Order: sequence, then structure tokens, then C-alpha cells
Amino acid sequence: MNGEVSMEVTPQSAGWEYSGLRVVTLDAGEEVTLETGESETLVLPLAGSCVATIGVPADEIAVTFELQGRPDVFSRVTDFAYAPRDASIVLWSKDGGRFALPSARCERRLAPRYGPAGKVPVELRGAGQMSRQVNNFCTPEAFEADRLIACEVLTPGGNWSSYPPHKHDEHTEDESVLEEIYYFEVADAPHGGAGMGYQRVYGTTEVLEEVRTGDVVLIPHGWHGPSMAVPGHDLYYLNVMAGPGEERAWKICDDPAHTWIRGTWADLPADPRLPMSSAAGPEGER
Repeated sequence: MNGEVSMEVTPQSAGWEYSGLRVVTLDAGEEVTLETGESETLVLPLAGSCVATIGVPADEIAVTFELQGRPDVFSRVTDFAYAPRDASIVLWSKDGGRFALPSARCERRLAPRYGPAGKVPVELRGAGQMSRQVNNFCTPEAFEADRLIACEVLTPGGNWSSYPPHKHDEHTEDESVLEEIYYFEVADAPHGGAGMGYQRVYGTTEVLEEVRTGDVVLIPHGWHGPSMAVPGHDLYYLNVMAGPGEERAWKICDDPAHTWIRGTWADLPADPRLPMSSAAGPEGER
């Protein structure tokens, strides 16, 4: 049985060189086989758990990882797996689910690896209504990759994230060139109504868009932020980044008109709703 690729961004479809993302939906007992091609690729459960078998034909090996996932992106930090370029990935899920596959075109072929949820660094960033949680599962300091940088951001309802606005489209001492994908999920209302948020991009491109679960915003260049979580609806986004620099680094430059806001954070407490989750599950349940 074959699963469904419900969303796909490739370097070709985006009109750039490196960053990509697929979201795969599996029914209970379904499996799907995917090829990584020129891109190193992660398997990140969004909802549900899975078994990922990664094969590298040239070496005639296959490695299988059991990934303990989560009911949804707000429930806990998840396990993940790394697949190198020129490999195959067979995903199978006993109970079904939804799985993200962030990717980046790269040159080196690294070994397949398992990333346990318990080793994912969880960072609280910002303060006050600018507070958010960042799960740095594949940032340069946390996990080795050739070009791929990826993290998850959870923003409580009513808060502003990706703020102050920033960019990373020039190669300087303080900035790196990175193509970026934002993939969004939004918490439903208590009665089940779908939530929404908003994303701003400006400069060379002007965007102010309502975003809902499954939406994607591509950022090849320009200032981006804030990401706005409307009151009552927590906001999640997966950031996928890659670029041409020799150093795999996430360097940003604030919009000078807004960087002053960082100076106010020392006098503001973090949002008491944070952290929202950890590898053990929702913080409120412990």
C-alpha cells in the first residue's frame, strides 16, 4: 500500500538551489518508498509514529529506526531520523500519521542516523508576548549535516514569533545566505474549529498572508517576521534552511528599524505557558 505525498517543495518548484520539504500522510499499516536523490533528508513525525528503513544502494546496507512520534506537533518533542543523499527511505506506520521530510541538496554523503527526542535542545526565545519555544533538532550546534538546518518553533496563542524581523540573504561576517521554508500547523479551537495565524515577509517581496495547517511560505530573500499566533490558537512552524556557504551556519541580521525590541526583553518575564512540551510530553501534564 502506498502513502500520499500531501505537500512537496523542491528546489526546482521553488526556483532556488537547495531547500526542500515533503509531507507524507500514511493510513494505518501503509508504507511509502521515497528517494533522497541529491538531497540529505530527515524524517520528522508530525502526528503518529513510524518505522524508517534507510537504504544506501552503493553500500548495500539498510538501517531501520523506530521513531516514537506524537499525537500532534504541540504534544511533545519527537524522535527523528537522518537519511543521506543517494538513498532510499521506506516509511511504515502501524497506526498511520503525518510525517515531514525536510531536505537540502548537498555534496557529502553522511551515515544514516537516529535522533532521539531526549537529546533535542529546547530553547526559550524572546520574552513577554514575543516568547516562543524552539526545538533545535537539526541546527548546526545540535546535529551534524552537510547543508541542512531545521528547527521547530511553537508560539502560544496571542504571541509574536520570528520577531524582530530578520533576514539571511547576504554573505557577510554576521549573515549567511539561506533559502528558507516555513511549514505551518495551527491548534484547533476547543470545539474543533480550525485555527489560523499570519506571516509577514517584506523588502524585495511583499507578503502578509493568513496561514492554516498545511500551509507553506517560501522565503528566498528579504525581511521575514513576525509570525503571528492569533489569540486562542497556538502556532507551530517547521523551518527548513540551506544555502551555498562553505560553513553550515545560521547567521541573521535584524531589521534595524525593529532590533531595539531585543533591549526590552531583560525586563520582561517569559510567557508562563512555556515551555509547551518536551521529550516527555506536554509540560502541563507533569
